[in-house]
Amino acid sequence: MKNFFSNFKGDLLGGITAGIVALPLALAFGVSSGLGPSAGLYGAIFISFFAALFGGTNTQISGPTAPMTAVSMVVIAGIVAIFDGSVEKALPAILTVFLLAGLMQIGLGFIGIGKYIRYIPYPVVSGFMTAIGLIILITQILPALGYYPKEDESWVEPFKPQAEELILENILREEAGEGILVLEDFKETIARSNEVTEETVLEEAKTLAAKNASGVIGSLKVLPNALQNINWLELGLALATIIIIFGFKRITTAVPSTLVALLVVSGIAYGLGLDYRTIEKIPEGFPMPNLQIFTEFKIGAISPYIFTALTLALLGAIDSLLTSVVADNMTKTKHKPNKELVGQGIGNTIAAIFGGLPGAGATIRTVVNINSGGKTKLSGMIAGVLLLVILLAMGPIASQIPAAVLAGILITVGISVMDYKGLKAIPNLPKDIKIGPLKLSSEVVVMLVVLVLSTVWNLVYAVGIGLIIASLMFMKKIGDLTGERSDVKSLDKEKAWADEANFPKNLKEEVFIKHIKGPLFFGTTSDFQILADQIPKTASYAIIRLDRMQYMDQSGLYAMEDVLQELNKNNITVLFTDLQRQPRYMMERIDIIPDFIPEEHIFENFDRCTDWIKNHVKDTH
Repeated sequence: MKNFFSNFKGDLLGGITAGIVALPLALAFGVSSGLGPSAGLYGAIFISFFAALFGGTNTQISGPTAPMTAVSMVVIAGIVAIFDGSVEKALPAILTVFLLAGLMQIGLGFIGIGKYIRYIPYPVVSGFMTAIGLIILITQILPALGYYPKEDESWVEPFKPQAEELILENILREEAGEGILVLEDFKETIARSNEVTEETVLEEAKTLAAKNASGVIGSLKVLPNALQNINWLELGLALATIIIIFGFKRITTAVPSTLVALLVVSGIAYGLGLDYRTIEKIPEGFPMPNLQIFTEFKIGAISPYIFTALTLALLGAIDSLLTSVVADNMTKTKHKPNKELVGQGIGNTIAAIFGGLPGAGATIRTVVNINSGGKTKLSGMIAGVLLLVILLAMGPIASQIPAAVLAGILITVGISVMDYKGLKAIPNLPKDIKIGPLKLSSEVVVMLVVLVLSTVWNLVYAVGIGLIIASLMFMKKIGDLTGERSDVKSLDKEKAWADEANFPKNLKEEVFIKHIKGPLFFGTTSDFQILADQIPKTASYAIIRLDRMQYMDQSGLYAMEDVLQELNKNNITVLFTDLQRQPRYMMERIDIIPDFIPEEHIFENFDRCTDWIKNHVKDTH
């Protein structure tokens, strides 16, 4: 406990400063997610406190982040659509997915996955981060213009026929489920269909219109309508926010420019009594647990999102541990990666129970904490407590913040989160692959694939596809490099090893010597399989030197079998030297030894093989 309060003054200042920086971002991320500002604030409170308390990085400040919010948006939009556009009905299922992600993070920490996170390829991370920036930037253009698709009659009107069809379809489905819809009696069905009013059709049409205008593609689709219906006051508030955020940084970084923009623009808008759109009302009082997560749990509602929950868990792990590395570099300390994952998981689990957004370690907030004097876990806990105090004391006041201000804040977040370092490197990366007439960089291809698919399709699948492509390209490179080192060459072209100096020169035409350097695996099998064609017609024996082949996979095993079959068909006797344990075990499993290579043709070293050659091979050429 004494050590806990060893840096109380520095931790207090660091925690307060980090909490102040977190406030506008938490509100903005909450609004952006679709769950409202309170969800962002609750996430910031609980994740910051509990991730600090149980985590493995002393100076880490956690809470909702841009990447976590972007993936959460996908989850929220998908589940809300299942529940007919009702966030209230969908909330238990949404929070269950977030809870599951938190529990998965705890599991990842316990099984020790933290140390492996650093192996995620940089192009995948770069493409993902730039996509996050673009998604936030594009989706916030509409609220910055003061345009909301649900309120635009010209956009909603075309969806009315589809809405009516959907409502009737739902009635028929319910009737069939209740056993009322039978040929003998349509009265109940007809009575219920007559209850469908203009209001219900309009409400359903608004839900469909909003869904159709969501995401990057939806935002771009509805952008022409938005440009024809600009709310100049909302646009002015958003632009003022953006200008202050970027401009104030040039004056000083001692005070968070995001907070300055929030207070100044909101204060002016409220003080002048301007007719602006406010954010959703923030509930007053202490956050209460959402017990519907447990009482209304349905596995069917979340089963399509199990993989998404795992992605959230992994993304939160990557986000947090990258921030931990930054913190280590600044404080000259060393974090505990698996403990950090457990802490983040506990924070996300508790946040989900209280209706908060999932989050991760936040780099900017962590840097602010360290620069302000934070050194121990107490700083992150203080940041969480400060946000709780602000919620309890200023909830009604915060509810008067203009929605356009948070849109402006999010636009600056979108601009700053993009990986400009990776984008600038694109022209300079080596072009190591060829697609038709084009020469391209494999790393650029991976980055662009992840970037494009994340932006216009699905963040979750994009990362998975990016990892698969990056892994395949890596394996191809390793295969090529290994193949180069073990080229199939005849003895007169291949550089002889030192111990081959005493090999009888008169038997050079009769005996072919092959060196295998490196593993024989799926990446090198194609080169190895042409061995039979490379052997001179004069040769009746082939020595395959295996002292540098310590590993063979199943692909390599069957490639070896194919080559030996071909050589056997051509009446060429194969001799092995220096056969290693693992390859020998593999070849014994499918009887290559002794069917193709009897024990008497396996030699401990090249010298013994040379002695056998001298005694058994005659010079015939």
